[in-house]
This record gives sequence, structure tokens and C-alpha cells, in this order.
Amino acid sequence: MTMRLRGRRAIGVLVMIALLTPACATSINKVLADPSRYRNRDVTVNGSVTDSFSVADRGAYRIDDRTGTLWVVSTQGVPRKGARVSVKGTIRDVFDLGNLGGRLNLPPGLTSGLVMLESSHRAR
Repeated sequence: MTMRLRGRRAIGVLVMIALLTPACATSINKVLADPSRYRNRDVTVNGSVTDSFSVADRGAYRIDDRTGTLWVVSTQGVPRKGARVSVKGTIRDVFDLGNLGGRLNLPPGLTSGLVMLESSHRAR
């Protein structure tokens, strides 16, 4: 096999891996450092749940990925404290929770800054 053919096969394999691999998670530090870049966009973060509050099927939990912490607001239930999770959602300012803000009592300490409105989460 020629070097050229090996190179093409290697590139083909890399392209297939890239297409089949889910989108990479963003660090919480990147989100907090440049909120305008991530605001109102879908983002995936991974980390451990450090705080968890829920009422019925709504709640909020704080996720820590060792670069920072971020509150996640959920209408689908919340993972328990200590769980490792991968969370997908939209970054919003706390004062801009849209129609969710009036239906959910947020935990103490969640009064300013950014939050993620969860679209899905997966515990690991």
C-alpha cells in the first residue's frame, strides 16, 4: 500500500470518528469567562452535582466540573447530590428565565449570574 493511500485512509477514519462522536462538552469556566458567547445557545457540560433542590418534577441543581460551578434549572426532575452528569441546555441570565421563572421557586443563593435551562441530562 502506498503512503498516499494510507494517508487517505487515515483521514477517512478521522472524519468518520469526528462525525460519529457527540459534540464535546464545554468547560463551565469558558461559559463564565465569556457569557455573551454562550448566552441563548445550546451547550453541553459535564460534572458532579454539588447541590440539588426539587419540588415535584421541577428543580435546580449546581454542577461542578473542577473549572467552575453552574446552576442548572430543570423541569424534568433533578439528579441527586454527588451524581456525575452530562447536561445539555441553554445558557440564560437569571433575570431572563423566560416563562419558567414564574413557575419555579429557585433555591437560596441563586439570585444573580448565569444558569443553564436544561433540555436533557444523563447521569453516569
